[in-house]
Amino acid sequence: MWDHYKKTFKPVQAAIAIATVGVYFGLHRLWMVTAVFFLMMQAGSLVGALWAQRLRRKLQPQVW
Repeated sequence: MWDHYKKTFKPVQAAIAIATVGVYFGLHRLWMVTAVFFLMMQAGSLVGALWAQRLRRKLQPQVW
């Protein structure tokens, strides 16, 4: 999981930052809504990395 997360960390964080700024200015600077949005995006990126690890394990053949 950490290998995938390390590879995609910077682009994902940049996308989260851009989306968060867009939400902040798009919702007339409601900081509480923006903070919840930011935290949910962070949680989603972590869950996505965990899911990618699980899928990779399922798709790779088992070598004994």
